[in-house]
Amino acid sequence: MLTAVEETAIQTISLVNKIKDLMSKNKKLLKDKLTKIYSKDLLEILFMHPYTKIDFLIDVLGLHRDTASKYLNELEKLGILESTKIGRNKYFIHKELFSILKEGI
Repeated sequence: MLTAVEETAIQTISLVNKIKDLMSKNKKLLKDKLTKIYSKDLLEILFMHPYTKIDFLIDVLGLHRDTASKYLNELEKLGILESTKIGRNKYFIHKELFSILKEGI
């Protein structure tokens, strides 16, 4: 039983470290390439879920819909996000975060 707990803890620490490293990488990329839109809150929204959508930016950052859309499209051009349309909604998938979480399952 203790071995299983230890193995789970080691795997979880590894997963958290990978996410932390990705967050640092994305922070640097945003600061270097998208200085006008970078904010700590925007970065955190990208890591709340493996996807985001315009409404998240509107609700958390208080942005106008057009501005939120522009931000997400800029992040897609940068290669951090990838958009997909499901029904009437457009979702922006954080490809690397999704991959890390998928590995951890």
